[in-house]
Amino acid sequence: MPSMNYKEYIKTEKLPVFWCAGCGDGIVLQILARSFSELELEPNEITVVTGIGCWGKADDYIRTNSFHGTHGRALGFATGIKLGNPKLKVLALMGDGDGVTIGGNHFIHAARRNVDVTAIIVNNFNYGMTGGQYSGTTPEHAFTSTSPCGHLEEQFDICSLAMAAGAPYVARGTVMNPMATKHLVKQAISKTGFSVVEILSPCPSQFGRRNGMESSYELMEWIQNQCVSVEQVKEMNEDAIKNKFVVGRLCDREKTDYSTKYTQLADSLSLRGAGDE
Repeated sequence: MPSMNYKEYIKTEKLPVFWCAGCGDGIVLQILARSFSELELEPNEITVVTGIGCWGKADDYIRTNSFHGTHGRALGFATGIKLGNPKLKVLALMGDGDGVTIGGNHFIHAARRNVDVTAIIVNNFNYGMTGGQYSGTTPEHAFTSTSPCGHLEEQFDICSLAMAAGAPYVARGTVMNPMATKHLVKQAISKTGFSVVEILSPCPSQFGRRNGMESSYELMEWIQNQCVSVEQVKEMNEDAIKNKFVVGRLCDREKTDYSTKYTQLADSLSLRGAGDE
């Protein structure tokens, strides 16, 4: 069957989108739609699972199976859906608050179990929808509605956390470079096992205006200045890398996923039972 045009994966009747002017969520939405098209996936082969937050509204605009859950629990629901129907391509669409702040425990254990789910985490560096409070990824010294004098805590490195917890595929992209990010998303969807793509997309309405970036152009420029590629890192010393975001494919290793292990165990128990008879 010919592949669908990427626009066919988007509910155009729901447009215009909910997101603020300058928000990168619309860019990520198109990245997903183009990825589905180029991978020639049928909408009924895909399930997207969302929680609460700005990026949690993405399921409103995607023409696939979808499940809208509670804050921080998207990966729990996604795990159940994948184990219930292993044939589905299951994607958990989460923000930084939803994915690794409120949902941090689910994130760690999904990576540890290596369930075949793709986590697309749009990191906007704060709780954008609910008033701009700091999240687990808010940079140290940044200003938010709940850190008006500067944030005291070090931020989570989502990708390092995913790798440490055992995820076999981990990558980071930005809305500044959507074609490169799309390539990473396609790789993640195609990978068997728990795959994570963090996409940097600073919130213009909350994070940007509180940190001296009044326009989307300034935010994009900030991303550009804060990022280095995996190739560039090889030529840099530790001090130069500090406080930078490394973009690209950070981890791609082979590891047996949970569903395969479960099937193997069930088969071995079945054979053992037959032998006992």
